[in-house]
Amino acid sequence: MPLFEYTARNSANGQIQKGQVDVKSREEVSAYLRKNRMMLVSVREAPKKMTLGGGLGKARVKIRDIVIFTRQFATMINAGLPLVQSLTILADQTENKTLKEVTKAVVHDVEAGNTLADAFAKHPNAFTSLYVNMVAAGEAGGILDTILIRLATFLEKSDALIRKVKGAMIYPAVIFSVAIIAIAVLLIFVIPTFQSMFASVNMELPLPTRFVIGLSNLLIGFWWAFVAGIAGMVFSIKKYYATTGGQRRIDGLLLRAPVLGDILRKSAVSRFTRTLGTLISSGVSILDGLEITAKTAGNMVVHDAVMESRQSIAGGETISAPLAKSKVFPPMVISMIAVGEQTGGLDEMLTKIADFYDEEVDVAVSSLLSLMEPVMIVVLGVIVGGMVVAMYLPIFDMMNAVQ
Repeated sequence: MPLFEYTARNSANGQIQKGQVDVKSREEVSAYLRKNRMMLVSVREAPKKMTLGGGLGKARVKIRDIVIFTRQFATMINAGLPLVQSLTILADQTENKTLKEVTKAVVHDVEAGNTLADAFAKHPNAFTSLYVNMVAAGEAGGILDTILIRLATFLEKSDALIRKVKGAMIYPAVIFSVAIIAIAVLLIFVIPTFQSMFASVNMELPLPTRFVIGLSNLLIGFWWAFVAGIAGMVFSIKKYYATTGGQRRIDGLLLRAPVLGDILRKSAVSRFTRTLGTLISSGVSILDGLEITAKTAGNMVVHDAVMESRQSIAGGETISAPLAKSKVFPPMVISMIAVGEQTGGLDEMLTKIADFYDEEVDVAVSSLLSLMEPVMIVVLGVIVGGMVVAMYLPIFDMMNAVQ
């Protein structure tokens, strides 16, 4: 049964009252109010509550949908449309069901007297702490439309950066998966055919051939052990990564990895500088900005370095010194941040660093792809070719013996 929210006027004293009633239709709301000597002013179906425990609240909203929502919201606010009307229009036109319900809930909270930032804060699966804090700064400074445009630009560039890094990882992952499938097909279906042929001849097989046949028998007889081992390894890594110490060690190893570590380091620098620069330029305090940036870093090593910087700032020191100690950020970045602190233009300096490292990520991704392609082809060729040669060695011996 739907829940309706109503606004009514008390017939006895003329006071406006708001409330909720659980009935089947709007007509029953009017009947309910008449029985209680109240006159209906307005009625609407209550928005569904968003919870983290289940339902729509459990689904995350894609960044692309949030970018479109933010840009349209900024345009309407800049054009002079009232806040509630703008949000209502956005709720009606968005195609994302989760975002639609979230927006309806935000409209309800704003109408109830909450600030827009407080209303957004109730839906962390759609609006991050960075988003909420920037909106709060925009409301306090009376520049909400400007802040929303900055937010949309920031989210677009962050999404593009994430796509670049994921794209760099997808290609080698696909090649590696194809290699595993090809090797498994050879071991399960092709090698047993050769084994039967060699068994009928009853000849002594070379060591490489015996090794490949043994591997084939092992996979066919104990395939479940391979699957269980891989699943157990993945589960163990996930459980270990869920711990603070495990995440710190794995993130540190990833940053030190050849080629890939360079991409992750540059993307971490770009994300950190752009996030902090956007927050500071929007009026968020440096301490709050560093805390938010640490939470959105995506890497525990970077998180620790940023939080140490926050403690340094709180103690009256600079940001750059703790960042230098972490050895995550290149010397150029540390020097530019130090200059930004000294000149009072930290936000502009951070944005310049982010733009530079966005281009660096592009170059690093291109380098990785150009390097991985020949390496993976050579590795796959050596493995598959080695197995084929191992199977043909006995045949060569048989031909030599016949001659």
